[in-house]
Amino acid sequence: MSDRSYREATSAALLGLTVNGLLGTAKLVGGIFGNSFALLADAVNSLGDVVTSLAILVALRVAQRPPDTNHPYGHMRAESIAACNVSLLVVLSALLVGWEAIVRLPVQHPIPPRWTLWIAAINVVVKESLYHYKMRVGRRTGSTALRAAAWDHRSDALSAFAVLVGLMTIRFGGERLLWADEIGSLVVVGIIVVSGFRLFRESASELMDVQADGSLVESIRSCAEQVDNVMQIETLRVRKAGLEYLVDIHVQVLPTMSVAEGHAVGHSVKDRLLHAFPAIRDVLVHLEPAASAGSSTG
Repeated sequence: MSDRSYREATSAALLGLTVNGLLGTAKLVGGIFGNSFALLADAVNSLGDVVTSLAILVALRVAQRPPDTNHPYGHMRAESIAACNVSLLVVLSALLVGWEAIVRLPVQHPIPPRWTLWIAAINVVVKESLYHYKMRVGRRTGSTALRAAAWDHRSDALSAFAVLVGLMTIRFGGERLLWADEIGSLVVVGIIVVSGFRLFRESASELMDVQADGSLVESIRSCAEQVDNVMQIETLRVRKAGLEYLVDIHVQVLPTMSVAEGHAVGHSVKDRLLHAFPAIRDVLVHLEPAASAGSSTG
């Protein structure tokens, strides 16, 4: 992966860290002084996103370390490990907030002031904008953590909208609808939990060496087949590791080739894939004689 991709992913994480820190602080202050538990719940969400951004930044730095004796394949999976841990933290914090909201349902409290509506409305706009920005960067760089963070921003926008609706309900309905604030916070909790489990599933899938996206696999296969003296691609495995990919490919060549000639074909396949796909970290090429393709076990 080019340095530019890592820089772009790092910049996106830094922006998320800054914006979430400012929003979290604003919502925390608004929730405390505006008597809105829904804003407090959403503040916990944003401050959780700060932790997520920090984890992504650390993981991106670790992922760029070169291979060493104990990590011959590199450190790219640091991003997936960070995403798994962060997702569990997000779910736990949401469940704690949800329990507190349930306890507060029968409790009477002052009506939140009008300015709390502006905090919620601004939050909707900012979070939706962050979703579109991080999704674009995540797709360009291939970062699962950034795409997951983008979806987290989309869920945050929906959460903020739920808070906004709850606050508007109280403003127009008065004290008899004070429960709308807690209901709004429970909606926020539900969205956070779903988002957290989705992030955990995606990051855990990478750690289990799931095959890469089908369109990418087929593009790699097509590219390798264009190399001179490649008869057919027998096996192709593509594993995602953070922002990068590891490729295992079995190439069929003429059985009459010498070891040196087959070795040259293997190097040509590797060089072509590394040049055509900057996100590929390494390619392991295994040669198979075309005549024995039917009996090969791969």
